[in-house]
Amino acid sequence: MTLQGNWNSREPIYRQLRDRAAEKILDGLWPEGEAAPSVRTISNELRVNPITVSRAWQMLVDEQLLEMRRGLGMYVAAGARERLREAERSRFLEREWPAILKRVARLGLKLNELPQAPFGPPGPSAQHGGGAGRDQAKPDKAKAEKR
Repeated sequence: MTLQGNWNSREPIYRQLRDRAAEKILDGLWPEGEAAPSVRTISNELRVNPITVSRAWQMLVDEQLLEMRRGLGMYVAAGARERLREAERSRFLEREWPAILKRVARLGLKLNELPQAPFGPPGPSAQHGGGAGRDQAKPDKAKAEKR
């Protein structure tokens, strides 16, 4: 289905499944209010244990990204995309951005030497949040340069 790919050995499969499903929500490929693929469908398609898929889906329920509708299955929760976007922004700025800044500094690169990339998330609403990540990153850059 939509979660195909290679598994890595660094993370449990249920966590990788959760991350792949979260990417689909973040990219707008699984719209809010729409049904998520069933545990059985994903299990059969990816040839993984249904308990593994259930565990991934439960993580998404715990994060309020999916909701269970009795007798109908799992659905993408209202507001899931924005909650996920905020969580991913925070994670990026806290965990990934500092490492990027260290690497840029180690290589002696200047901001004007870095290639320009289009900002904004992929998917249907690319205009939303276009420059927000860039503006939020500036304080972290200044902090890292002071070190």
